[in-house]
Amino acid sequence: MMILNVWIWLGPVLAGVVGLLIGAIVGFFVSRKVFNKYLEKNPPVNEKMIREMMRQMGRTPSEKQVRQIMASMNQNK
Repeated sequence: MMILNVWIWLGPVLAGVVGLLIGAIVGFFVSRKVFNKYLEKNPPVNEKMIREMMRQMGRTPSEKQVRQIMASMNQNK
């Protein structure tokens, strides 16, 4: 009788814990896939992008300027 009473409340608790663990694992992999897809569509800024942005503004950047901008962006991250 006592064992049956324990399983009445222990069963749903264990099911909830197992459900949370499975949800956390699935959520981790889904969010990782979504984040990787986002980075493919919107890559982080690189030197080529900086050169192109400066050309669009009507400036021809020197290599030193590009490296300074990259260094300041990396420092602010």
